[in-house]
Parts: sequence; structure tokens; C-alpha cells
Amino acid sequence: MDTLDTIYQRRAVKGFDPNHKITPEEEQKLLEAAIQAPTSFNIQHWRFVILRDPELRQKVRTELGFDQAQMTEASLLILFTGDMKAWQKEVSRYWTNAPEQVSNQMVGMTDAFYKDREWLQRDEAQRSIGMAMQTLMLTAKAMGYDSCPMIGFDIEKLAELINLPEDHVMGPMVAIGKKVKEPWPKPGQLPLSELVIENKF
Repeated sequence: MDTLDTIYQRRAVKGFDPNHKITPEEEQKLLEAAIQAPTSFNIQHWRFVILRDPELRQKVRTELGFDQAQMTEASLLILFTGDMKAWQKEVSRYWTNAPEQVSNQMVGMTDAFYKDREWLQRDEAQRSIGMAMQTLMLTAKAMGYDSCPMIGFDIEKLAELINLPEDHVMGPMVAIGKKVKEPWPKPGQLPLSELVIENKF
């Protein structure tokens, strides 16, 4: 599928075929594409929690997720989390394939950039999650699947349920599967004249 077609055809789909199975090969392809998204200092903050257990997914849907059908009916349900302290963890591994001079420079800059800036650590983890999510959803569309990003769930209770580490941040989740229900028409797009500012506000 053409890249622009994929972008314009991606929609938040709510109705999925509960009997359709995404193959392990397709799942691998989706995840490998998602991690092509950029991250600051190549830190790759994302941690993808695949909610695979049917009982767990049902619990998330009925107790934490406002009974959203796509949480159990989609073929795949992925919770996006981010490691806010990834900048401290074996930083050299992020630059293994870079020229030595580049690797040394970037590794050396990482600590100074992130240290004592907790707000930045959190913001960068969330930014990384967002870019990986969009990459995943566009890949799904290109592969003939549809998706639905969701933040409508009890974040604190779900964090407990999945044993989210203290140094991780919770992002949205994405349901992926075979669409059986068309989304409603796009509700409305703001004109670029309201969204684009040149140089200064």
C-alpha cells in the first residue's frame, strides 16, 4: 500500500473479528517495524507488554477498561510502556554498530543530557512511545489489519496488574486485528490555518 494511502486510511477501529488469529510471523513483523521508530540518543525506551492471556484481557476489559470490546476481540492487544531510566542502563549497547568516535561522543553526552531532569526522562519516554505506536499502527494498516489506540483504562490498577516497574511510565494500548465494523466518518479535521504557526505565536 502506498505510504500516503496508509496514513489517510488508518482509523481507530472498534469492531474486530474475535476469531481471527495473527500469525507469530505477522506479529514479529509488526513489532520489528515498530522498533524502527526514532528515539532520543537511540535509547529505545519502549517496552511492549503483549496482553495475550484471555483471562487477563477480560479482566482489563470489564474491570479496568470501561468494557471496550476491542480489548478482548482484537487479535492482538499491546500495552506501550517506557523505561524512563533507559539512559542509565548500559548506554554503549545503543551504539554498538556506530563508528567508535560517534559511539563515544553519544554515550558521553547521554548522562549530561538526562541527569537530574526527571521531567525530560518522562517526556522522552512518552515521545518514544508515541512514535513507536504510530509506526505500529501504520504497519498494521499496510499489512491489511486495522488498529485502535486506547487510553481509556485505569492506569494505576493496570500498572499493578502487570507489575509495572517504578522506573517505567505507562502509555496507551493498541488493539490490532481484522475489522468487522466500519468506523464512523472522520468527525472533523481542523484547518491548517488554525494549526500552523510561522516562526512565533
